[in-house]
Amino acid sequence: MPTVLLTISYDGTRYAGWQVQPNGLAVQQVVEEALEQLLKERVQVRSSGRTDAGVHACAMAASFVTSRSLPLQAFVEGVNRFLPADVAIQDARIVPDGFKPITMAHAKHYRYTIINSSIRSPLDRLYSWQVREPLDLDVMKDAARTFVGTHDFAAFRASNCVAKTTVRRIDSVEITRQDSRITIDVIGGGFLKNMVRVMVGTLVDVGKGRFEPSHIDSLFQEGDRKKAGSTAPACGLCLIQVSYPEEFTSLPAGV
Repeated sequence: MPTVLLTISYDGTRYAGWQVQPNGLAVQQVVEEALEQLLKERVQVRSSGRTDAGVHACAMAASFVTSRSLPLQAFVEGVNRFLPADVAIQDARIVPDGFKPITMAHAKHYRYTIINSSIRSPLDRLYSWQVREPLDLDVMKDAARTFVGTHDFAAFRASNCVAKTTVRRIDSVEITRQDSRITIDVIGGGFLKNMVRVMVGTLVDVGKGRFEPSHIDSLFQEGDRKKAGSTAPACGLCLIQVSYPEEFTSLPAGV
């Protein structure tokens, strides 16, 4: 029975997040329903992580096991015929038996988009956070460098986060600006619930002058969520890529 790894993109605006849940429509649900229509069997799709309600993805990684033997292109074009317009399979490949997309991931890349302008942007409203006050990017970049490394991110998680450990590895945090658009790219080994959004909210408070860049270090030491910044809105966050060791990524993408 082959294990198939899918790369899935979606606009998270109308979804209650990735994971199936009782209080709303989830991306996982519509993907599993589309697969059932193609395969004529129920499968459970296991993802590389969860995204919150309203968060988007360019490349969510998720795998499933099936008894059906189909050309890999069928898992792209065939499944897409049964998916709504805001969800699409981008790629499908065979991975080894026992593949676990969440534990075998080496790194995840998230991008947060801010529109830093007093004038709202109607075309960006579903995919960014409008921050009206001027932001000092130089001090934000100083603060962003503090995140890099392995730290205790207890101050940067949701109150209902149930992770067993709050220690996480951050590989890079890059902040760029083009006109009014600011992008914050965060790459790391794994993330707590709301972690990237709290990091962004804290960086915005640094950019407004509410915090000094050194405040990040004190948050690592104290672990007090109340002393960090606000949780940035979900709509500005997008999962860009999930990276796996070469033995998985070197497998053929299709036949």
